[in-house]
Amino acid sequence: MMAEPGEGTFESRFVTASDGLRLHARLYGHPVAGRLPLLCLAGLSRNSGDFDVLARALAPERQVIALDYRGRGLSDSDADWRNYALPVELDDMLTVTTVLGVARAVFLGTSRGGLLTMMTSAVRPSLLAGAILNDIGPVIEGAGLARIKSYLGRLPAPATWDEAVALLKSIGQSRFPVLTDADWRGQAGSIWLEREGRLVAAFDPALTKTLDSVSFDQPMPTLWPQFDGLAGVPVMVIRGENSDILSAATVGAMADKRPDLDVLTVSGQGHAPLLTDAASIGRIQSFIRRAEAA
Repeated sequence: MMAEPGEGTFESRFVTASDGLRLHARLYGHPVAGRLPLLCLAGLSRNSGDFDVLARALAPERQVIALDYRGRGLSDSDADWRNYALPVELDDMLTVTTVLGVARAVFLGTSRGGLLTMMTSAVRPSLLAGAILNDIGPVIEGAGLARIKSYLGRLPAPATWDEAVALLKSIGQSRFPVLTDADWRGQAGSIWLEREGRLVAAFDPALTKTLDSVSFDQPMPTLWPQFDGLAGVPVMVIRGENSDILSAATVGAMADKRPDLDVLTVSGQGHAPLLTDAASIGRIQSFIRRAEAA
């Protein structure tokens, strides 16, 4: 399957998970000898479409693989919402990389994808050649999660793409004041899918149940051991200047543990940076090249 005109060219691949569920991934470009592929893992309710601009920019140099978790994008929904869990999604990711023949890659994990990246260091460290954590770290701010919970699955279904853009701007413009209408339209295109003339959420609504039991009255559990698991590979952290998930203090603590940490702060953006601007793409490309050299 190819992308729509103007969205770049990619191949859709479907892989069967260990429990029989069908998973989808976008493949940009082809494997290149001597070049590490980039594996892109999205946030909680997001999907491979979030990485389209970045993937098109990097594909001439290396293959880029962007995964749809179960219940997101074009992957099948799970009849049991309890399977929308990190251990299951980790197994799915390992299945996809095995089927695609990926032996080693640089990981780019946005939010939840960053958690999966850190977890990979414990179960299959040989797969990790480098880790880019996009607006996620060992300490997750509860206020940001509470905000996500407040609207996830509760947004009204927009009737048109213009309505979708207006809706996204109404809830996100304060944290993303630098975005243009084109940027918002790009975001809308990966949050909703058009089916039979209607816009529908690009994730299973049952996904919202995974947050029902989360209490924000107490500090969230920290993930420092998982971050320490990345000690053997180059690590980059990207933080949105207005992020309410990853604090500047946490980034500072990460840098104290890892003096070689590559830190990028994206001005005028919150959780999570879009990674569509030339500066961010250039920094990511440079990091991957350094990981290859290492």
